[in-house]
Amino acid sequence: MVSTKYPEIADHGLIGDFQTAALVARDGTIDWFCAPRFDSPSVFAALLDADKGGRCRIAPIGTGYETRQIYLPDSANLVTRFMTPDGVGEVIDFMPLVQRNTPTPRHRIARLIRVVRGQLRFLLECEPRFDYARRDHDLQLRDSEALFRSRDQQLALVSDFPLTTAGNDIRGEQTLRAGQGAFVMLDWAPSQELHRPGLGEMEQLLQESTDFWHSWVKRSTYSGRWREMVTRSAITLKLMTYAPTGGLVAAPTAALPEQVGGERNWDYRFTWIRDAAFSVEALLNLGFVDEGAAFMVWLYRRLSEGSDGPSGPLKIMYRIDGSSDLAEESLPHLEGYRGSRPVRIGNGAGDQLQLDIYGEMVDALYIAQRNELKAGYEGWRALLRVFDWLVEHWDQPEEGIWETRGGRRPFVYGRL
Repeated sequence: MVSTKYPEIADHGLIGDFQTAALVARDGTIDWFCAPRFDSPSVFAALLDADKGGRCRIAPIGTGYETRQIYLPDSANLVTRFMTPDGVGEVIDFMPLVQRNTPTPRHRIARLIRVVRGQLRFLLECEPRFDYARRDHDLQLRDSEALFRSRDQQLALVSDFPLTTAGNDIRGEQTLRAGQGAFVMLDWAPSQELHRPGLGEMEQLLQESTDFWHSWVKRSTYSGRWREMVTRSAITLKLMTYAPTGGLVAAPTAALPEQVGGERNWDYRFTWIRDAAFSVEALLNLGFVDEGAAFMVWLYRRLSEGSDGPSGPLKIMYRIDGSSDLAEESLPHLEGYRGSRPVRIGNGAGDQLQLDIYGEMVDALYIAQRNELKAGYEGWRALLRVFDWLVEHWDQPEEGIWETRGGRRPFVYGRL
């Protein structure tokens, strides 16, 4: 089992609903979740401070077990399996999908608990810490319904676990035998009435999620020997898509270190032109044209807006809604992943000049054109303005692909 209070990054699974996402560690802990968007303040952030950040954990009581994580085939439905001397159980985590192309205030995490063999006693712990653990919350508990309220956020927990309070947090224990199941539903919304689903409704939501993913995967045109790995990569890219605009985040996380203990701990919950272009190229090459079309709409809007700043007509990164206010701040009250400080949110590199992004942009546009995604008259006019600017500035010093913060230099990569 995972013994450290900070699991390896690789010992996590990703779930999401195309507007935000959550990380689930191999010990059954949700240690990262922001709502209502990828770049919103956190609800759970134990990934950045195991003691203060907040989490929701479901696991067998005791330490004598091994764990394994897998996804249900061709889906983003994550299974965390617990193997103990007394039996085998699992937690299936997924986010009921938000398929509308407009931002939605409600985001849910469904957690189904099952025992496959023998008997297990599970412990539930829910400890939200809103706004990167900067805001206190109140707790209301009624039977198996709990409501955590902060100033402008609230999280509901509904479960068939018997629930008790532990300060302003929730605990619950339940024994399950082979063939039995239980559930926990986390429901985030600024103001929503509590809805108590039953186990049958939770199973139906899981089936709907499975059906969606199976239908989506069937659109892939890849049929090579690496199908399983290629499909998993495509699902991961899809989970990092913000459906209301078509923007793709570089990662759903913030402040994870490039090197444990180091200071290069950046917030990647934004749309980098470079990263998004590569991601869209991959999706288009696999036959996922809708995702490519949505991003192209997002990109042409940025090109049409233009920019007269020192970073050129196109910024290197934007928020997923297309805005460019990426003000960076440090959170000194959080210790960081395995002590990696500072913990940063926002990104101060947003106004840098990185000349290579124009090459990656053109590559993505070429593949889009090849897939019948046309730029249109206004799109080409916007591109011509960019090319005119490049003719005058292609040889300028820049911060480059490495996003150096020590001044601009004549990087070869950007010029090529």
